[in-house]
Amino acid sequence: MRVVAAPDKFRGTGSAQQVADAIEGAVSSLGGGTDKVPMADGGEGTLDVLGGPNRSSIVTGPLGEPVEAQWRLDGSTAVIEMARASGLELAGGQVGNSPLDATTAGTGELILAAVEKGARRVVIGLGGSATTDGGLGALRAMGLPARYRGIELLVACDVRTRFVDAAEVFGPQKGASPAQVAMLHGRLERLAQVYVEEHGVDVAGLDRSGAAGGLAGGLAAFGASLVDGVDLVAEEVALDEVVAGADLVVTGEGRLDEASFEGKVVGGVAAHAAAAGVPLLVVAGQVDQGVAGRVEAISLVEEFGEVRATTDTLACVEEAVVSNLSWRWSA
Repeated sequence: MRVVAAPDKFRGTGSAQQVADAIEGAVSSLGGGTDKVPMADGGEGTLDVLGGPNRSSIVTGPLGEPVEAQWRLDGSTAVIEMARASGLELAGGQVGNSPLDATTAGTGELILAAVEKGARRVVIGLGGSATTDGGLGALRAMGLPARYRGIELLVACDVRTRFVDAAEVFGPQKGASPAQVAMLHGRLERLAQVYVEEHGVDVAGLDRSGAAGGLAGGLAAFGASLVDGVDLVAEEVALDEVVAGADLVVTGEGRLDEASFEGKVVGGVAAHAAAAGVPLLVVAGQVDQGVAGRVEAISLVEEFGEVRATTDTLACVEEAVVSNLSWRWSA
């Protein structure tokens, strides 16, 4: 049996590479072979699965302090993960963040640095942001739009939320109070008009433009293409070629719910497996009841209890896959 291991990270308990290694361990113990394709959807982990960092720059952090942000330059292609420059963790999480002040300036500085180093194609992964500035900080840091003529900007989004809706949908996750959410909403409405007037682009009507607090929309005003991050990553790692002819695809993430099928890794991998006619198994920390029958899924919490599932996640993944494959191979 040949198994493709194509998981997302399990946030806080295992990187996509570590989870793929656990799946490989399970398959190997039963005498099978594994092709590992760690996945991401534009959020944290995207840089790692696309080769990892080989550059670093000192840029403006989300609250104005300098931070060292790693990124990648491979030939004429750069890969940037906005969370490394403008991420919520850099701001101290919900408690430490200042939602009205958080800026994407550092992400714009990274994009500018990549272009100055010779990049003609820049992949920007969005996710884990501290910001709801509509990308204004990034655009100011990037300089004149003319600098980006002939530069392909690809924005890898892990949500499909629209520009103005970013305040209500994501503001509370970034520490914004109801009053601050209302202020952020008004700012985004005004900024959408500014982008129409200055760049001729109506970002308010674009799917995915609300990703990273509207950074996606701001970059779209500069001519960037907004795409589902999981599709971009799948193309970069040639997922279709790896899945073709496999006996099983195993993917997974920390929590399987409806959002998992809206631009996230599990939904994207499921689509590629279905197109190739290959069975799919999802291993997740938790599985919401609403999606329990949508795909074949294993809940680590149900199998091993919450304590072990969250403290010994990788071992639980390996044991769960061994159990499932043993049943499959004996059937």
